[in-house]
Amino acid sequence: MNSFRDLNSDTVLRFGPYAFHQRQRLILDGDRPLRMGGRALDILQVLVERAGHVVSKDELIAHVWPTSVVEEINLRVHIAALRRALGDGQNGERYIVNVPQRGYSFVAPVESVPATTLVSIETAQKHQHNLPARLTPVTGRDSMVGSLVRQLPVRRLMTLVGPAGIGKTTVALRVAELLLQHYKDGVWLVDFAVLDDPARVVDHLTQTLELEVGTTLDVLANRHMLLVLDNCEHLLERCRALVDDLLASAPRLSILVTSREPLMAAGETVQRLPSLAVPPASASHSVAESMGYSAVQLFVSRARARQQGFALREQDLKAVREICRRLDGLPLAIELAAAQIDALALVGLQAQLDNCFQLLTQGRRTAVPRHQTLKAALDWSYERLNQGEQTVLQRLSVFKMSFTLEAAIGVSSCELLKPDQLATLVQRLVAKSLLSMDQVNGTTRYRLLNTTRTYALEKLEHSGHLRTFEQRYSHYISRARWVSGVQVPMQLVE
Repeated sequence: MNSFRDLNSDTVLRFGPYAFHQRQRLILDGDRPLRMGGRALDILQVLVERAGHVVSKDELIAHVWPTSVVEEINLRVHIAALRRALGDGQNGERYIVNVPQRGYSFVAPVESVPATTLVSIETAQKHQHNLPARLTPVTGRDSMVGSLVRQLPVRRLMTLVGPAGIGKTTVALRVAELLLQHYKDGVWLVDFAVLDDPARVVDHLTQTLELEVGTTLDVLANRHMLLVLDNCEHLLERCRALVDDLLASAPRLSILVTSREPLMAAGETVQRLPSLAVPPASASHSVAESMGYSAVQLFVSRARARQQGFALREQDLKAVREICRRLDGLPLAIELAAAQIDALALVGLQAQLDNCFQLLTQGRRTAVPRHQTLKAALDWSYERLNQGEQTVLQRLSVFKMSFTLEAAIGVSSCELLKPDQLATLVQRLVAKSLLSMDQVNGTTRYRLLNTTRTYALEKLEHSGHLRTFEQRYSHYISRARWVSGVQVPMQLVE
């Protein structure tokens, strides 16, 4: 299995008991990964690379927050977190000192060494992986990634669940990177998106691990490794059986699954991945405050990569906030929108929101097919629904806001789709991450993401039934406003 890249193929910066793998953005205390936020890592990298020299506060801010205006307090907060993570000053060891009126300096000796000198050849051969090289940093997922890194070695089977474009694969790969040193037999990505035949699931796994043809899974019995099973939603039954077999036969194996619905396997811990944080309408007109929201951070980062010199200004805040909100805080949708900043500018992007399906069809040629456009990602989900699920998804798209099951039945049921059938299909759409479900004042309410609604609405139009269900929706809402002659507030209707 020597065709895979070894973890220890880059130069490492050593100081005290720590080893800083810059390419992996990974800091190890011995063989234990340190949990550290992305900003703190950026600061540390600048200071370590210029160890022994004073780096001004303005220079640090310009490097770590190149696209926004940030107060000095933000830098101080991250420096303090960095010191805590390194145990700065706890045992007499000093790493970062504040030089009054000048800035900060990394004062511990730093040694730059080839990674292969840190471990024996035998250990280096064991730490292998097939993870793709990361081209961009992960935005807004530090808390989720940290939680998964802590839990996975103990819980053994965890499934990341969420809708198309939410970033399940991105988070899973980041977790895998941070756990590279924990699993002595490696970390392996097995992507099932390329597979349609359930009968080939085991063969695909063994081929990915470069095991000999005909090898049984028993060969993994004593392996201490992490498997990332990516895109399992269309092979649920077979993947569930595979996972059950693996966990039973290989007690030192951990498995991280990504899927749009849970496997429902024994011992599975399900973690739903939320959207990125979007500033509320009540947010102030402060660039610094807006940049505290991960959806805005991602938009600005990708816009700057596309348009050199792009910077978020106060007059842009309303437009950027609206773009991120209308795109549901979905990382893929935000990236695709920001990629058009050159062609459309912010005003043009905002104008396109009423027809955000146009934005969803713009693509990234370097991505895998299902991630090149958000439409492709939604196609992937939609084509794997049965006819009843597709029909209900289309009909629910006429709801402009959240709705109750009673409202869904009132608008969508018919002679061929009875209320009890519709209720079951609604729950299936929730399980498949195409419909969100929340408790609001003790009432269960459902909602389609704006992007999913736009997609389903077009499907309904193509079916020729859009006008029919728009009228049914309008009539239901009109009737629901009045109960026993008393007008009901609209928030109770929708």
